[in-house]
Amino acid sequence: MEEKIFDQLEEKLYKETLANGLQVYVIPKAGFHKTFASFTTNYGSIDNHFTPIGKNEEVKVPDGIAHFLEHKMFEDEKGDVFQTFGEQGAAANAFTSFTKTAYLFSSTSNTDENITTLLDFVQHPYFTAESVEKEKGIIEQEISMYDDNPDWQLFFNLLGSMYANHPVKIDIAGTADSIYEITKDDLYECYNTFYHPSNMIFFVTGDADPEHIIDLVKRNQEQKTFKEPEDIKRFLQTEPEEVVTAKKVVKMSVNTPKCLVGFKLKASDLNGREMLEYELKMQLLLDALFGAGSDLYEELYEEGLIDDSFSIDISVERSFSFVAAGGDTPDPDQLEKKLTDAFASAMEKGVDDENFERVRKKKIGNFLKQLNSPEFIANQFTSCAFHNVHLFDTIPILESLTVEDINKQLQNHFSEKSRSVSQVIKKEA
Repeated sequence: MEEKIFDQLEEKLYKETLANGLQVYVIPKAGFHKTFASFTTNYGSIDNHFTPIGKNEEVKVPDGIAHFLEHKMFEDEKGDVFQTFGEQGAAANAFTSFTKTAYLFSSTSNTDENITTLLDFVQHPYFTAESVEKEKGIIEQEISMYDDNPDWQLFFNLLGSMYANHPVKIDIAGTADSIYEITKDDLYECYNTFYHPSNMIFFVTGDADPEHIIDLVKRNQEQKTFKEPEDIKRFLQTEPEEVVTAKKVVKMSVNTPKCLVGFKLKASDLNGREMLEYELKMQLLLDALFGAGSDLYEELYEEGLIDDSFSIDISVERSFSFVAAGGDTPDPDQLEKKLTDAFASAMEKGVDDENFERVRKKKIGNFLKQLNSPEFIANQFTSCAFHNVHLFDTIPILESLTVEDINKQLQNHFSEKSRSVSQVIKKEA
């Protein structure tokens, strides 16, 4: 068992990579009443084109299959595993993102039993043709709900306008047509490829004894048989730098129109500390330009162009990265112009020292506050670990950055050819 001490944060990290390749991490938090555990695979909705483990020919599976698989994992021959967690005093959940699928629980008691349950159900796939067919109707209803959700449509219309070939433009749940193509064999093929322990991370934080937890996981894994780990071959089409469509407007039943301005970024090949540093620089830059406390934010708010729904998001993941800024607005065209002009002005003028120091101190403070959240630690640490970097490197990186680093980041980043706009406006009565 490896131990790593982060003196500045007064945190200790314990890690062991098991014989089957599973990475196990424990961060003890003395005094916490709740224990939080997650079991995460480096597999999400964009992984729809790959070579299955044990085979030589690549396959293209139906869109939405990672999310479908997540749904089906909670059922086995005995019924629904949610009931088991409930009887053991735990709250369980799961989610699928573009790049990962996570299964998790939090509890204040029966930690060993809940850890064993989490390991066992995720490593025991049970699919029948009948249950797969039944699930299709359930997920179709979920997709229909998102089809009627203006914020969801605003976001995915933006991605669809930005990306020509990358599967990030496809709804994580797939489409009503694509999910009806999914078979039991498809699910097993994806499971066997991406749910191998060597492609997964088991993470625990809370009032936990690291040696005991790691020994518990190790003994559990030694009772199971897995194939030898193989490198997973994933395939993506070449993605051009320029966007597909400069602007997309749809009409929906909304009280207030919506507008998002997005840019494709050039960070899709970054990994490790370089990737985390890029993301942090971009977060500081966006906060300086658009965050609460910035001149532009105050101006937009006073003019009534934005409200509390306004947000600035940066996503830096394997194979794609983008920025999106916007929210509800009574005048989407005017908000679009203000945001577009702000990006152009920032590239020309840069960020000043005072603004940079303000947002850096704010970022450090918020990060330290978030370390009191087991959920935040588990989700962010796991994401960083899949990218070969420690979450706790965040503070040293933030302290090392300069305003020159931020302004250099601006160069050639927000060009017109990499910009798309998505709007949802009111449907006429």
